[in-house]
Amino acid sequence: MAQERRVHLSKSAPEAYQALDAFSKAVGRVAADAGIEPRLTEIVQLHASQLNGCAFCVRVHVDRGVAAGLDADTIAQVATWRESGVFTERERAALELTEAFTFIADEGITDELYDRVGSILSEGEYVALSWIIVSINAFNRVAIAGRYPVPPRAAAQT
Repeated sequence: MAQERRVHLSKSAPEAYQALDAFSKAVGRVAADAGIEPRLTEIVQLHASQLNGCAFCVRVHVDRGVAAGLDADTIAQVATWRESGVFTERERAALELTEAFTFIADEGITDELYDRVGSILSEGEYVALSWIIVSINAFNRVAIAGRYPVPPRAAAQT
């Protein structure tokens, strides 16, 4: 990706970025109250970031996912979750919901998806995951538009 200078939205309008950060923290509290564990939160945020092509957020959520207990195999399988057997039914429902929200302009949240996911997740889990996905999609757009850099890691960090 070109290294040309771009407007850095978080620095150019810190009040707006702080509001987005506060929103994200509120979403985190909603998720915790609904029983959404950090592992699931990171799987969802990682997948949305992959779908959006946000390398910066993929890096962030791989690191956070490892801290939340995700292993390398699970992280590698997120992109191919439909063909993988490593995810629980609940995680698969969350991943499917992630795709629907991320590509919402394509079909919206169809009745079939809503019913399928709703048969697996509680209403509180559905609500919390929906807000997590809305939040990460907003952060993806900020990072992509600003071309946030993702430099190679030092050898000791790999």
